[in-house]
Amino acid sequence: MKKVSSVFYITVSLVIVAVFIGALFPELSEQVTTNVNAFLSTSFGWYYMWVMTFLIVISIFIIFSPYGKIRLGKNHERPDFSTPSWIAMLFSAGLGIGLVFYGSAEPLFHAFYDAPLSEPGTDQAFKEALSVTYFHWGIHGWAMYGIVALTLAYFQFRKDEPGLISATLKPLFGDKMKGPWGKLIDILAAFATIFGVATSLGFGAAQINGGLSHLFGIEVNFTAQFIIILIVTVLFLISAWSGISKGIKYLSNVNMVLATVLFLAVIIVGPTLLILNMFTETFGMYIQNIMKWSFRTASLEGDNRAWLDSWTIFYWAWWIAWAPFVGMFIARVSRGRTIRQFMIGVMIVPTLIIGVWFATFGTTAGFVQRSGVDLTQYVTEMVLFNMFDQLPISFILSMIAILLIFSFFITSADSATFVLGIQSTHGSLTPPNNVKIIWGLAQSAVALVLLYVGGLTALQNTIIAAAFPFSFVMILMVISLIKSLNKEVRVLRRK
Repeated sequence: MKKVSSVFYITVSLVIVAVFIGALFPELSEQVTTNVNAFLSTSFGWYYMWVMTFLIVISIFIIFSPYGKIRLGKNHERPDFSTPSWIAMLFSAGLGIGLVFYGSAEPLFHAFYDAPLSEPGTDQAFKEALSVTYFHWGIHGWAMYGIVALTLAYFQFRKDEPGLISATLKPLFGDKMKGPWGKLIDILAAFATIFGVATSLGFGAAQINGGLSHLFGIEVNFTAQFIIILIVTVLFLISAWSGISKGIKYLSNVNMVLATVLFLAVIIVGPTLLILNMFTETFGMYIQNIMKWSFRTASLEGDNRAWLDSWTIFYWAWWIAWAPFVGMFIARVSRGRTIRQFMIGVMIVPTLIIGVWFATFGTTAGFVQRSGVDLTQYVTEMVLFNMFDQLPISFILSMIAILLIFSFFITSADSATFVLGIQSTHGSLTPPNNVKIIWGLAQSAVALVLLYVGGLTALQNTIIAAAFPFSFVMILMVISLIKSLNKEVRVLRRK
């Protein structure tokens, strides 16, 4: 354990304390997370909106600036992974379980239960539901991932700094980042990663439990979810042991194959023409309204503030909480690419894939709902499987979905153990297996405690609290990156 830094011991200790408090005082823990969530959502919703929009503006500026030609690595280096494998890995790490969990349920909810803008159940609400879903999962989140990953990759591969969040702030604070302040920043990043990933693991366990209940009558309860997390923990630890070039790479490709099969199957057996028409129109609506929605704060009483807090603010916090994990992972697999190629790939490709995915599953759910089958009566994790019941080959579709969730589950957790290993071993790109195992057990324990404390509500509440402090670190990372890039461009022009 010579490689291990104090970040490892401090963060693990904090996680253990949080797990014990949650397990021993579940009602108190739920109350605290609910109060913190309410305070941050109400008082700082405007702040989350500005941060996410600011990152899009910075990303676009970087793409079209002279910085775009700079390579993430030395000038002679080329990408370590092929473009298809690269896209598969960033897609699996950056989205994963959420796509399956919310693919049908979110557009359905916005369209037929609690529409953000129009009367629920109307044609306009149906269209707006898909557009708002693209907004939540599209370019805002990926611009943020891109900026964090770019900053990490640039300092690590171009400037030979360790792969740590604190190392990216040296242009601003110098050697202070080697002391207690740097440690504090790395601990914040590790803590946000643990709780961000644990939230997705909780969602995944709940939906796997829901699918198995729907198909085989297995009861939906904490015991079943405990067993599911236990099984998946063993599987992703085996994958983590094999390393990034084997386990994560192969699983990411499996994810893409399973996701493609499920996607094509639903398009074929679902309302094909309606899906294509709805995607075309609603993606256009998304592009037209992106600026207006980026600054929507529901400031007056009749503006449905509760919806904004439960959806948009929650999503922005969720993306931020995942930023250290996904950013570090994307940085690790992106060595050798130019900044322009990197940012375009990270922002545009996933956004388009997301649009097609949600158009397919959201339109199909809306089609089933409008045919007379009330899908809104089911909890989120059950919507997908009840939608499949109304389509041909429903059992096959449900089984593929469960396998896909399992695969995404393993990949996300595997990637997180790798990233947490980097954060707690002085930035080492080959963290020891025993460190990765401890982190794997820690994030599974947090997911279980959150499910035990308050189910999915506790998961959502915790995300917003975990994300808030790291958002300030992220802003400093952007300033540090621009300062360093400006200096490098001036040097290159003099040569």
